[in-house]
Amino acid sequence: MKFSIGVLNMKHLSACTSVMVGKNASIDGSTMIARNDDTFLPLTPQRFIVQPAYENETKVWKSNQNGFTAPMPKNGYRMLLTPNADVAKEGVYAESGFNQKHVAMSATESVYGNLSTLAHDPLVANGLAEDSLQSMVLPYINSARDGVQYLGQLIKEYGSPEGNGVMFSDNNEVWYMEIVTGHHWVAQRIPDDSYAVVANQVAIQDVDFDDADNFMYSDGIQEFVEKYHLNPDENEFNFRHIFGTSNEKDRHYNTPRVWYGQRYLTPEMVQSPTSADMPFICKANRKIKVTDVEFILGSHYNETDYDPLGKGPEDLKTKFRPIAMNRTQNSHVLQIRNDVKPEISTIMWLNFGVPAFSPYVPFFANVNATDPTYETTPLKMDDTSAYWMYRKLSMIVESHYSHFIQQDRDFKTDNDQMFLTHVENTINQAQNLRPESVSAFLQKQNQSLVAEMETRVHKFMNELMSKGLTLSKLTYDMDKNL
Repeated sequence: MKFSIGVLNMKHLSACTSVMVGKNASIDGSTMIARNDDTFLPLTPQRFIVQPAYENETKVWKSNQNGFTAPMPKNGYRMLLTPNADVAKEGVYAESGFNQKHVAMSATESVYGNLSTLAHDPLVANGLAEDSLQSMVLPYINSARDGVQYLGQLIKEYGSPEGNGVMFSDNNEVWYMEIVTGHHWVAQRIPDDSYAVVANQVAIQDVDFDDADNFMYSDGIQEFVEKYHLNPDENEFNFRHIFGTSNEKDRHYNTPRVWYGQRYLTPEMVQSPTSADMPFICKANRKIKVTDVEFILGSHYNETDYDPLGKGPEDLKTKFRPIAMNRTQNSHVLQIRNDVKPEISTIMWLNFGVPAFSPYVPFFANVNATDPTYETTPLKMDDTSAYWMYRKLSMIVESHYSHFIQQDRDFKTDNDQMFLTHVENTINQAQNLRPESVSAFLQKQNQSLVAEMETRVHKFMNELMSKGLTLSKLTYDMDKNL
């Protein structure tokens, strides 16, 4: 097996941040998986679309990024996805969404194996990469657990050209899977009463190979570790220690983001932002809301000296990589509720702007199409598409941050309240509909919310730009008559 040095350069490695919440840790019994999709470019336009179900079709998938080619099953479920707008150049990268069996998947969180493990199980240049991963898995799985098993078989057969962390959820379980070498991986079920925050570093710790309810892993991983003397610990199998990294980059780029997420949900847990020993599984000091997850994904070390938009010392403001960035192309919370009928239980809270400044709009997932303003995203800025509307809003707010941020916070708060009312009203109405009528009703409700937000966002941007005209530095007060 040959290792290509260029393997890591074939894709826009997703420097993301992920959050997972078990059903008993959330305030309403929902499971949640959430992530910021951060590319290495400020602009990689994305779309929000539905891929229809299909039956008895012969399909072959071929990546235009690394040449990965594989036959696809003859039948596939409908899938909600957020692909790149420029598929021809950037690849598909379906990224995040639900299938019609109410299973959620978000792929991927880039993670990095260490040199010792990669030396003995190198990455596979034309293996199953992030640009193909969601499309090769989500249409074919029936549960979160099934997702891990299905992807595990694909990695066994085709190998992986990169390290990836993949989240799966259904109404009962949340799973996190880390693929760290060409063929080896471990997946852990997030306990129902717990949460996890991950940030581009191998996160899973102690693996219990006798606990099939909560752990899955690649064939032969124990023998692999033993054969090549990879375990630095005497009496435990700590996946992070064996396969992960702990270096200067981690302590400035990765661990501080985990620290801030855990600090927000478990403030009594005192840790250093550069600690290499922060726990993977945590318990919050309260029940977790969707808005809590959104706050973490939209945060930038708020109310600390490390906030690049704050008033702390200049050297500290740029010391750590924040969670929300201008490179965040979409941020999403995939929520599955347990207090409603399955056909109205899945909600995608989608943010196409910089999540520090833009709202998370809720979309019911059991639909056959999304709004045209989300389905079509041009590669250059326009005045119609949702992606560019929210990017504009983000740029305007940040351009006069100190003057605009409180108005923006109020705007987001007002919208959050409206969103919650909209969701509950929609659910209450849909509960009484015949099953065959639900999808069309939800689609109509999604579109009505899109129209409302277009009005609200454009009105708000006009208000900010009008205020911005008074903030020009090309002014001089000497005589009010001059």
